Amino acid sequence: MKRIILTIIALVGFMSGLAAQEDSLRFSVGGKVVDAATDEALRGVEVLIPGRNYATVTNADGKFTVKSDAPVTELRFSHLGYKSVTLAPEGSSVTVRLQGISMPLDPAMIVSAEPERLVGEAIRRVKQNYMDKDELLMSFYRETLQKRNRYIYVSEAVAKVFKTPYKFGVLRDAAGLDKSRVVVSNRRRDTVSVVFLGGPTLATNFDVVKNDGILLSEYEMRNYVFSMAPPVSIGGRMNFAVKFRPIAVADVPYPLYSGTLYIDYETLAFSRVEMTMDMGDEEKVIRDILVRKPAGLRFHPREVSVVMTYRQDGDRWRLGYARVTMRFSCDWRKRLLHTNYSCINELVVTGVSPEATQIPRERQFRSRDALSEKAEYFSDPDFWKDYNIIEPSESLEHAIDRLKKR
Repeated sequence: MKRIILTIIALVGFMSGLAAQEDSLRFSVGGKVVDAATDEALRGVEVLIPGRNYATVTNADGKFTVKSDAPVTELRFSHLGYKSVTLAPEGSSVTVRLQGISMPLDPAMIVSAEPERLVGEAIRRVKQNYMDKDELLMSFYRETLQKRNRYIYVSEAVAKVFKTPYKFGVLRDAAGLDKSRVVVSNRRRDTVSVVFLGGPTLATNFDVVKNDGILLSEYEMRNYVFSMAPPVSIGGRMNFAVKFRPIAVADVPYPLYSGTLYIDYETLAFSRVEMTMDMGDEEKVIRDILVRKPAGLRFHPREVSVVMTYRQDGDRWRLGYARVTMRFSCDWRKRLLHTNYSCINELVVTGVSPEATQIPRERQFRSRDALSEKAEYFSDPDFWKDYNIIEPSESLEHAIDRLKKR
């Protein structure tokens, strides 16, 4: 039985974080990525140092900083629907304009392709397309919670993610914290002690390609209808796009999803997965995602959506980025008004360790652990100096400053 793995938002006390990792990322390049036609900032653009596996993604303002232990002589930028760009940065700041791509529509490819067979073949090629050895991935994880339009909680962490070969399941995969911090609103009425499954284990338990029990197992696929959509470009490579939606008569005790599978045309590897949970049965959703809540609090999920992207390295692919967006409302019995909340939890793989050592059991982060209970308070302005992170957007920076002042 599959379960969705989300984040933990628990506005409670703090505990000391784990010791910081010694690092030497002394060289960096930053900048902004925009749409060449509109000059609008592009969020979620992958920024990679070719050959070194240091990477990040752009924030909501299109901004990024990527760090390396050697001078940065080349950067690669790739995004869904845009031409990929590789350039030699001049100086420590660059502005990059990505050109949109309109893929030539081949009616034969779209109409004649059988989506179920295409997805089935992509599943059969997982063992040859994805990493075939143990890996220890360095990653940056952030979870935020907004009450209406105001941030009331921000937590961040550098995490190590141990991944076994994709021919195995996720049972031995694990995540552990290297360094973390948190800031929380001290207004009593901002507190919402609602706990979900997840944290940095988003990269282990919700790796859709590796954990096929979520969507891609033979059993789960029987609950869905698949259809072809127009192809798209991802990182300059053509991808099939396969839409999926639940069968109306599917009778399962957990919520299903609608979304799109992007399959690389050359390798038939899953390069991107987008999923939105069916909110038709609120009780199913609550059972699937909620660990606990205070007595008397009524919890109403409104949206759960997931994006997972995979990055090619030579002839193999690995997880690159994961984001979960969740919207919900809460109210107390005997009160007429409800409050809307939204949380975004994202993890980007920022590097690959040369030694793939398993994370000791006592250091592993559990799905039911609360990151807010393991993190330090925001205080050191150079907290992330030696790490690759997702740069905070301007609005998030301002929110953190306001919360710290309280």
